[in-house]
Amino acid sequence: MTLIPEIKPQQSIELLKELHILTREGKLNQDTRRKLKQVYHLYHFIEPLLLEVMESRADPILIDHGAGKSYLGFILYDLFIKQQAAGRIAGIEARGELVEKSKSLAQKLGFNRMDFFHLTVEEAMASPALPDQVDIVTALHACNTATDDAIRFGLEKKAQFMVLVPCCQAEVAEVLRKHKNESFGKTPLSEIWRHPIHTREFGSQITNVLRCLQLEAHGYQVTVTELVGWEHSMKNELIIARYKNSPRRNAQARLEQILEQLNLQDLRDRFIY
Repeated sequence: MTLIPEIKPQQSIELLKELHILTREGKLNQDTRRKLKQVYHLYHFIEPLLLEVMESRADPILIDHGAGKSYLGFILYDLFIKQQAAGRIAGIEARGELVEKSKSLAQKLGFNRMDFFHLTVEEAMASPALPDQVDIVTALHACNTATDDAIRFGLEKKAQFMVLVPCCQAEVAEVLRKHKNESFGKTPLSEIWRHPIHTREFGSQITNVLRCLQLEAHGYQVTVTELVGWEHSMKNELIIARYKNSPRRNAQARLEQILEQLNLQDLRDRFIY
């Protein structure tokens, strides 16, 4: 088969076909080329974290939370873990049919150090099948509160790194909308979310601000950047958190002040954990 420049030499062509990145004839189309570019960009950020963990842990584990079809987990295993003598990837997903499909594909490909668990976030935190401490937690395009579930899991499991690409954040916008009239009398800042389109966009923005403060309050150093250019995806914010055991002194206070000033106290239990 003719080599495709976008595909790395060590990649499994069979996997790329199974993930529908390549056609059955082994070709890329415009959409799959864009998708592959996004995955490579994310891998570019995750690979040095995996290398760092490998230096200090004999058999590290990466948890892909809200894994869906385990697209990210399979690519990470194919590009990195299968080249190593140790290391595991586990996908956690609440939809049982997707878990079974991922198990079948991993078995077919001989990806023996991949596991898949049909668990909710609460079940995952308590499950004896998962270790008390994990090394890296990822969540790629985890919709709405699924990113927060991944953060809760990472905090509970004392993850050294969290790599998050949030998607479709609607909960904060809904609470802003719910208390809009009350907020008008409380703060002139309510003008920021007066119009519905601004409610949606500001809600999405403030959601990630609150997440960053939550992580910093728990001792993580947080970096926020673009995953790829905006022309490729509007769901493009990448949050990388590294545990430093050094909580930012005012992060918790700032978080609580924002919840109070923006009339978001309904969400206190989600962001203060």
